[in-house]
Amino acid sequence: MRFAVCRLDANTPVPMELLKPAHEFLSITRTADELSIVCPESLAPAGAKIERGWRALRVQGPLDFSLTGIIASLTAPLAAAKISVFAVATFDTDYILVREADLERAIAALEVSNRVER
Repeated sequence: MRFAVCRLDANTPVPMELLKPAHEFLSITRTADELSIVCPESLAPAGAKIERGWRALRVQGPLDFSLTGIIASLTAPLAAAKISVFAVATFDTDYILVREADLERAIAALEVSNRVER
């Protein structure tokens, strides 16, 4: 599934269609500066600044909060392969989003570093 990374003004209400259950992956983060949404491309909110064409890689979890360096161990081989990432963390695990055009190279880089299995 392809995802969109979206930015809206901080005071924008969360679009109600995003709050319906059954999304494969959805992240909504509000800060004082923005409302950031990662959602299936088909649900990207109108009026948002949208970056399309992302694919998600899920870290096998749940991960204990005492673990350190999880994201670093994933992003280091991707950085070495010059692959841009967008990271999202949840209570149970982490997700690394990469551009769809970089997906196979990302998987290959993680396989070489023993961080992913097909």
